[in-house]
Amino acid sequence: MLTINEIFHSIQGESTHTGRPCVFVRLTACDLRCSWCDTPYAFTEGHKMSLDEVVEQVDAYDCGLVEITGGEPLLQREVYPLMDRLLGSGKTVMVETGGHLSIERVPAPVIKIVDVKCPGSGEAHRNDWANLDRLAPHDEVKFVIKDRDDYEYARDVVARHALSGRVAAVLFSPVHGVMDSRALAAWILEDKLDVRLQLQAHKFIWGADVRGV
Repeated sequence: MLTINEIFHSIQGESTHTGRPCVFVRLTACDLRCSWCDTPYAFTEGHKMSLDEVVEQVDAYDCGLVEITGGEPLLQREVYPLMDRLLGSGKTVMVETGGHLSIERVPAPVIKIVDVKCPGSGEAHRNDWANLDRLAPHDEVKFVIKDRDDYEYARDVVARHALSGRVAAVLFSPVHGVMDSRALAAWILEDKLDVRLQLQAHKFIWGADVRGV
């Protein structure tokens, strides 16, 4: 059984797949408390579903792209057989994880979106740095950036681990409504970083506080 917060069909708002129709499977529970978290309702809200029920509901949308998110999806052991089932049905599967739990057990074909926590999150001390050595070329690394200090931290991590040449994308995402995206763009250009400025498209389409999109 899995504890599911919500399953919905929407437009992918983040990653290199931004703009594509996608089914989201949001799992309940997270052991981080990032200062900028935009899904605190996923900490505790949810209901039990069997693997078969989850796959059936995903299949009903007839969509080839699925993202497993949270909360922190890797907290639930049944997430791994769920990934296997979705891959087996021909889906392109993504998992978005907070970066503090090992991604070693994630099936190789799954696209891992690994969040590296910056100081402004209040959770930078929880980063599992070994995860950066577990990344595959199709994976993506995300930094949520709150201020200049976060930017410099992210910039240094990218350089130290040579991330731009090792993964499909390095994403710099400004905290919505807090970090000025124009300032972040200017810093990226000034430093000539090989990264992607990521805006959360779903928040511009439907609004920052709308759930299930």
